[in-house]
Amino acid sequence: MAAESGITRLVKSSSLRERVEKAIGAAIISGEMAPGELFSAPALAARFDVSATPVREAMLNLEKRGLVTAVRNKGFRVTEIDSGSLERLAGVRQLLEPAALALLAPQFTIQMAAAARVHAAQIVAGAVNEDLAAYLEADRTFHLLLLGYLDNPYLVEIVADLRERTRLGGLKSLLHTDRLEASAHEHHEIVDLLEAHDADGVRRLMHRHIGHVTGWWSGADEG
Repeated sequence: MAAESGITRLVKSSSLRERVEKAIGAAIISGEMAPGELFSAPALAARFDVSATPVREAMLNLEKRGLVTAVRNKGFRVTEIDSGSLERLAGVRQLLEPAALALLAPQFTIQMAAAARVHAAQIVAGAVNEDLAAYLEADRTFHLLLLGYLDNPYLVEIVADLRERTRLGGLKSLLHTDRLEASAHEHHEIVDLLEAHDADGVRRLMHRHIGHVTGWWSGADEG
């Protein structure tokens, strides 16, 4: 029997419609489900070994998020995002996240570091195991956890929305290079700098880290 992909394992491991939505969203963001590709609810239901109903519900939510568009009597098409839009999304994150972590650095605690390192380790494991679904889920949790320590739910909500709109079409191609692991290990470096209360250092690293969105992860910089 063929080995299950990380996306399929994610669906089986965690409330049905939410799991399906999370898994399909990860497949779209990582490029596993390519822009412009058309998918029917029954085909996706068979792929994830669930009924068509939670798939349709998940796809309708993904349509609201702009990840797919409904095609009458055919299914859902993965929407495309141009490089200019990707750069603008990353640009807003560049304005918010490095400054936010610089604010967090002076008040970062040992307890915060311990919690963050659990997710940093999961990110590294996702890269090593070439499991993009696990990688993306742990990456999202890690970054939103750090922002959550600033006790500003609006910031967390805005960054979460920006991340959901972002496409990382080159991410899958990084599975067979050392770049995905290098990016994964940057999460431990972020925690190191926060633990050292190095505001300038973590600001610089976050600028570089988010820069991967329009570089390595987009497929624009494959050299």
